[in-house]
Amino acid sequence: MKLIGLPTDHHSSFLRGAAEGPDAIRRALRSDHSNMATEDGLELGRDIALEDGGDVALDGGATDVERIRRAVEDAAADGHVPICLGGDHMVTYPAVAGVAKVHGPVNILHFDAHPDLYEDFDGDPLSHASPFARIMEHRLAKRLVQVGIRTLNSHCREQAGRYKVEIVEMRDFSPDDVAIPEAPLYISIDLDGIDPAYAPGVSHHEPGGMTTREVLRVIRRIRTPIVGADVVELNPSRDINGMTATLAAKLVKELAALAAQGSR
Repeated sequence: MKLIGLPTDHHSSFLRGAAEGPDAIRRALRSDHSNMATEDGLELGRDIALEDGGDVALDGGATDVERIRRAVEDAAADGHVPICLGGDHMVTYPAVAGVAKVHGPVNILHFDAHPDLYEDFDGDPLSHASPFARIMEHRLAKRLVQVGIRTLNSHCREQAGRYKVEIVEMRDFSPDDVAIPEAPLYISIDLDGIDPAYAPGVSHHEPGGMTTREVLRVIRRIRTPIVGADVVELNPSRDINGMTATLAAKLVKELAALAAQGSR
């Protein structure tokens, strides 16, 4: 496994701050308030080799997409499962593109309050509200399952139909009923998919979301090897006592454990 920090929020639509996410997640992951054990008992650094590849140098310019894609592709080509730390959700488009260069088109399990399927948002086709439109448009994924959605407007509903996206709206959500796509599987976790009571440190608060335990219940049902993942949209400037950063770090540990079990 390889951590890749993607510190960018140039394509955020409401508030900036997600660029500070990777550093906050790393601090929480290394903090003495907890340890490196996962819920299955596997420990990072002992049972799970987790290399930190540092941050990709991003400046908000036109080359950022290619820089992200190349960093993720290189990690996957070297046999790593890349776990990307956002950054806003724009990063998922080039990250999936990088994984697909090595593994071919993937299947995606996506946790979020928003479907992020806008053709463009405010004239920006790379908006953090548009990554899955770009992914499906370029056929980087064969199947996209979105979980926790509770902001589905008419445009995004049309886009979902166009790209045959499978959406589990929050009003119909049950952890035990979420369809788990087959391999090769990429997991994208937008922290605002989790209720703001558990994840206040995000730019877009959307009440009525999943609990931490419900997300973990879905993850624990996965038996498919994963080829990549991301945890995105942490905005430390809105966090309370590091709650959301700590949650993000826990999710990184559980994703690493999932990747490690799939490689055995």
